[in-house]
Amino acid sequence: MSLLTLLPFIVLIGAMFLMTRSAKKKQQQAADMRNQMQPGSGVRTIGGMYATVKEVNEDTVLVDAGPGVELLFAKNAIGAVLTDDEYNRIVHGIEHDLKSDADLVPDDASSLTETGDSAADASADDKAVDLGKKDAADEQADDAPAGEAKTDEEPKKTDGDSEAK
Repeated sequence: MSLLTLLPFIVLIGAMFLMTRSAKKKQQQAADMRNQMQPGSGVRTIGGMYATVKEVNEDTVLVDAGPGVELLFAKNAIGAVLTDDEYNRIVHGIEHDLKSDADLVPDDASSLTETGDSAADASADDKAVDLGKKDAADEQADDAPAGEAKTDEEPKKTDGDSEAK
């Protein structure tokens, strides 16, 4: 056989080697992460449940999912070990690195639009908003003086009704 016929097989074997190597590296990182678990660490299971590690055994982990709720999981069921800040942010909603209350965005936009002047708000609501459309009576009144002055203007389009058939 020639080298050209073997080249696709060599490339395929090389690609398979690289893929398995990458998968093994990810598995090793996950195993290291699970071995670093200690009591008190916040974890996320592969099912998406957040809990605190209470006890670590050789193949199992006892977690505290809430007051009086202790669950026993296999170590392989732990998807991620979280840092304390990340766990508190997700589970308890505690932010440690807030700069100031002035930088916070309010929950609703009403505080951004209120002026505190209720009379101005009432008068602003009563005014009609100009959307660029004119009434038929306004158009005829506006077109009459301008129509007489411009005689070579293009004819207006109609709805499809034509006078000449």
